[in-house]
Amino acid sequence: MITIIHGDDISESRRYFQDLKSLQKNAVSFEGGKITITDLVQNIEGSGLFGNTNSIFIEDLLTKLKKTEKTSKEILNFISENAGNSSFVLWESKEIIKRDLSLFREAIIKTFKLPKNIFLFLDNLKPGNSKNLISLFHQTLDGGIKEELILFMIQRQFRLLLSLCHPELVSGSQIDEANRLAPWQTVKLEKQSTLFSELSLKQIYKKLYEIELAQKTGSSSLSLIQNIDFLLLDM
Repeated sequence: MITIIHGDDISESRRYFQDLKSLQKNAVSFEGGKITITDLVQNIEGSGLFGNTNSIFIEDLLTKLKKTEKTSKEILNFISENAGNSSFVLWESKEIIKRDLSLFREAIIKTFKLPKNIFLFLDNLKPGNSKNLISLFHQTLDGGIKEELILFMIQRQFRLLLSLCHPELVSGSQIDEANRLAPWQTVKLEKQSTLFSELSLKQIYKKLYEIELAQKTGSSSLSLIQNIDFLLLDM
């Protein structure tokens, strides 16, 4: 059996993935960008010798696997051929397009999507838009999205803006995250980035880090919602 867990609600999809893993006694985990055909053969064929079938949990297989390479095709074929006797659970850190989902025709697809108002809020992040942003922020909260997830999404938005416009300011992994965007997403973010100066992008990103740190250490007298309100007010 193959289960593919994906979607833009990373928090919920990740929780579901971890819950499934916790239920398996013989769970084996791999990273999609590092897994080899040898890993799969050893764990699937080796487990059968003892009468126990391992459950294979793979993170970002479809996101990071280069499907044009021969070794990648071998991995995909092996999973398909052994899905009848073994369990494969794939977690993807973004929403996967239908073409890639169709690589495993018999897979169970679990999609976790965020409400659309969170993206309306993120698209409106720009200088001089504080009143509208605060209103959209609270509408997003009223829609059931937790403030912790909203903070994560704001951080990701500014991380992508920095990666696209000032790659020298960010790490290689963050640039890789930007490279995995769809073309239409890249165009939209590049347009949004022109609304900010390099200095303001860096200052906002630093402030987001400080808010997250204060939240984790309990060093702020304000709630997370209040801290985000003040961030938006100063934008």
